[in-house]
Amino acid sequence: MKSFIEETLDQLLSQPTFNLSKTTFILPSKRAGSFLKHILKQKISGSAFAPQVLSTEEFIEKITSLQTIDNTESLFKFYQVYKKITPKEEQEDFETFYGWAQTLVYDFNEIDRYLIDAEHFFSYLSRIQDINHWALSDPQTNLIEKYLTFWNLIPKYYQLFQQQLLENNEAYQGLMYRIASEKISSYLASNQEQHILLGFNALNNAEQKLFQTILEQNKGQIFWDIDEAFYNDNYHEASLFIRNYKKNWEFYQDENNTITTSSNYSSAKNINVYGVPKNIGQAKYTAQLLSEISEEDLSKTAIVLNDEGLLNPILNSLPQNIKKLNITMGLPLKETPLASLFEVIFEIQQTENQNFYYKPIIDILNHPFILMKLGESSQQLQQQIHQENLVYLSRTQILELSSESTKHLLGEILLQHKTPQSLLKAFTNLCQKLRLEDALDKPLETEYLYHFHQLFVKIQNLIAEQSPIQSIKSLHRIYRDTLETESLDFSGSPFDGLQLMGMLESRVLDFENIIITSVNEGVLPAGKSSNSFIPFDLKKEYGLPTYKEKDAIYTYHFYRLLQRAKNVHILYNTEPGSLNGGEKSRFITQLEIESPVGNEPKHQFLNPLVPARKNELKKIKKTPEVLEKLKALAAHGFSPSALTTYIRNPLDFYKNYVLGIRDTDEVEETVAANTLGTVVHDALEHFYKPFENKNIVKADLLKMKTEIEQQVKFEFEKTYKQAPINKGKNLIIFEIAKRYIFNFLAKEMKEIENDELIIKEVENKLTCDILIPELDFPVKIGGKVDRVDYKNGQLRIVDYKTGKVQAGDLNLKDWSELTQDYKYSKAFQVLCYARMIYAETPFENAEAGIISFKNLKAGFMPFKQIKNTVIDKDTLNQFETELKSLILELFNPEIPFEEKEV
Repeated sequence: MKSFIEETLDQLLSQPTFNLSKTTFILPSKRAGSFLKHILKQKISGSAFAPQVLSTEEFIEKITSLQTIDNTESLFKFYQVYKKITPKEEQEDFETFYGWAQTLVYDFNEIDRYLIDAEHFFSYLSRIQDINHWALSDPQTNLIEKYLTFWNLIPKYYQLFQQQLLENNEAYQGLMYRIASEKISSYLASNQEQHILLGFNALNNAEQKLFQTILEQNKGQIFWDIDEAFYNDNYHEASLFIRNYKKNWEFYQDENNTITTSSNYSSAKNINVYGVPKNIGQAKYTAQLLSEISEEDLSKTAIVLNDEGLLNPILNSLPQNIKKLNITMGLPLKETPLASLFEVIFEIQQTENQNFYYKPIIDILNHPFILMKLGESSQQLQQQIHQENLVYLSRTQILELSSESTKHLLGEILLQHKTPQSLLKAFTNLCQKLRLEDALDKPLETEYLYHFHQLFVKIQNLIAEQSPIQSIKSLHRIYRDTLETESLDFSGSPFDGLQLMGMLESRVLDFENIIITSVNEGVLPAGKSSNSFIPFDLKKEYGLPTYKEKDAIYTYHFYRLLQRAKNVHILYNTEPGSLNGGEKSRFITQLEIESPVGNEPKHQFLNPLVPARKNELKKIKKTPEVLEKLKALAAHGFSPSALTTYIRNPLDFYKNYVLGIRDTDEVEETVAANTLGTVVHDALEHFYKPFENKNIVKADLLKMKTEIEQQVKFEFEKTYKQAPINKGKNLIIFEIAKRYIFNFLAKEMKEIENDELIIKEVENKLTCDILIPELDFPVKIGGKVDRVDYKNGQLRIVDYKTGKVQAGDLNLKDWSELTQDYKYSKAFQVLCYARMIYAETPFENAEAGIISFKNLKAGFMPFKQIKNTVIDKDTLNQFETELKSLILELFNPEIPFEEKEV
C-alpha cells in the first residue's frame, strides 16, 4: 500500500522544476508533518537541504508574527474590556461573566475564522433578538432593557477586545486567521518559496483565502486526498467540501487546474463490524484483535479512539505481543489520580461550616499520593476518626490527632483560605511537599506532580494582576476548565510499532490495519449540540458551520481512513441507556448499504463469555487448633447469640468467634440499630437498677418519665460518642429512643394499676455449667439477662428487643427445630437465660419471653411449647438435651463448619 503522503511526494519529485530546498509543506497537523519528513528521508538518496514543514497553525503564526493566547487567557483579557465598556453599576462579577463570555468568545472566534463583517453581523443578530423576544413589549421592563443593551454592546466588546489584543501583539486563534488572510499577499511577495498544501478537507473562509491566494499567485500546489467513489457522488458528505471548492474557487475555473482523485476505496478490503457491550468490552475485544496481528503488521496498524475515556481501559488490556506503542492523543490530566485529590480539597475549601465532614478528610488521607508520603501516620489518624466516631471535625481537632508529618503535609490545605491566591499558593506548596524521594523509580507519579504544579503556576500568573477572581468557587471553575485542556504527553516512536490516536490525529495518515472504537451515534458523528449565541438560520445565512458541516467533517475522516486500509475493524457499544452507547453510528448503516461489491462489512454481535458458576458452599475442617479455640470459648462460656449464629450459618460462627474477625470500625453517621438498642437497654438499666428486690409503684415510674430526655441524651453521648444527634436522621432516632422508653414506662404504669410488679434483678451477668459426659473439658453458657421480675408472684425472665418480634417467633412446635431453624433463635435465647437463672436460683416454674419495643401492644410475649408457656424442670431438661446435641455437633471434628445457603 502506498500512502497518500508517499503518492504525493513521488508526484512532486518527478516534476523537473521541483526544488525541495525552496519548498514549504503545509499540512493539517504536526503529526502529519513528522510522517512526511520520515517518508521524504527514505525517498532521497543523496544530500539535500530539508524543506520547511509546517502545520496550519504554525504557518498562520509565521505570516502574522502574533502570539496565540488560549481560551482561558482570552476570557481574562476580555473581562478587562467588559469592565471598561460596561457602566460600573451594571457590571457582573467574574463568575457570572464567565458563564456567558465563554460562548461569546467562541462566537468571536468563528466570525473571524470565516471573515465575516462583524459590525453588520452583530447588528443583524441584535435585531433578531429584538424581534423574536422583546419588540412588542411596551413599556419595556428593566430586564428587557438590560437584555437589549447587552446585544447592542456586543460589537463594542468585539472591537475593543481585538484592539487591545493587537496592541499587545497577541491574538486568539480566529483573530490570527483573519490577520493572516489580510497579510497573505504581502507575505508571498516577500517570500520566494513554493508552498505545497497537503491533505486538507474542511477549510474556513480565512484558510480558503490563504490557499486561493497561494494558488492564484502561482506560489504553490494543493493536493487533495479524495477517492473517486466519494467525489463522483454528489450526495456523499465525504466530498462535500472538496466539491464546493471545485465549484467556487476561481483557480478551478481554469480547465487546466483539476482535482486528482484516487481509486483505492474500491480495492479488496476485509471490513468487520462488531457490536460489543460497554467500553470495557470494546477494550478487551480490541486487545483480542491485536493479539492476532503479527509483529511486522503491528507497525502498519492504528487504533482510532472516538471516546478518550477508552484510553486507560485499552492501555490496561494490551496483549503481550505489543512491544512498541506510540500514543498520540495524550492522557488527559483530569483522568490522572492526582486530579481527584485536588477536587476533594476544593470541596472542603467551599464548605461554609467551620467543621469538616469526615468523608472528604478520609478521602484525602486515603489518597495514594498522601499514603505514599504519610504511610502509617495516615492509617492511625483514620483509625482515630473511626474509633471516636467523628462525623464532623474542626481543623484544630484534626491537627491535635495528627502526627508532625501529617501536620506538615496537610496543615496548609486544611486552612480556610479566603482568597484564590492563597489557595493556589497552598496547592503549589503541596505539590512540592508531595515530591517523592525515589522519583526516578516512580516517573509517572513525578510527571503528574510536575504537570499539576505547572497548571497552578499558570493560573497564578493569569490572576496575578488585578485578578477578577474573588472567590474559591470561581477559582474552582477556572481550574476545571483549564484542566480540560491539559494532557500528559506520551513519548514513543511515531513511525514504529502500534499507533494509538484520536480521529483528528489520523488526518493525512494511512494504515493497512485499522481498529476504530466507539462508532456510536452521538460520538461519531457528534450530534447537534452547539455552544453558541448564533441561531441556526443566521449561521446558514452567513456561511458559518452548523452541525451538518461538522458531520461532514467526520464523514470525510472516517471514509478517508478506509480508503487505503486492507483490514478494518469497527467497534460500537451496544449497551442501551449508557452514555455514548446503544445506537450504532449512521456511518455503519451507510457502509452496509453503499459499500462496493465484495467489500460489504461483516456484522457480528459479541458478548463476553460468562462461565457457568457453580456456587459451592464452603467447608472449614476442624483442625486441632480450631478445637483448642473452641475449648477456650466453652470454658469462658458460649453466649446465646454465638450459638444462634452457629445455627444460622456455621461459617459465620467460625469467622466471628473462632477467627475473631469483627467488622472494622467505621464512622457511624446515622445511629445504627445496635446503637439504638444499647442506648435503650442502658437507659432502662439506669432507671430500674435502684429498684432491684423492690416493688415498683406509680410514683417511681412517674419520676423515671421526667428523666427520660436527660438520660437518653447521656446514653447517646456515651455510646455514640462525638457524633451529632441534634439534626437529620439522628434527631429522629433520638426521638424514637425517647418514645420507646416513654411508651414502655406508660405500659408499665397501666399494668401496675391492677398487678403487683417486683424487680428481682436487672442486666445481671450469668454463667452456668453444662455437663456433657462425652466431653472431657468444661462447657459453659453465659450472658446478660435484661430483667428478671415477679408479676403477681409469677417469675418472669424478660429480654428487651428494639427490633420487631412477633409472638409466633417464640412458639415452638417440635423441640428438634430449636437448634435447626434460625427462626426460633429468640426462643433459644430466652431458654438459655432461663437455664442460667435456674442454675443460680432453682425455681418451680417461670415464664421467659420478649418485650419488643416495635410491637409493644403485644406486651410480654412468652416462650410457648405448643400452648404451654410454663418453663419448669422438664422444659429445661428438654432444652438441655437439644443444647447438648448442638454443642456436641460443634465439637465433632468430623463435622466441618459448612456454609448454609442464604
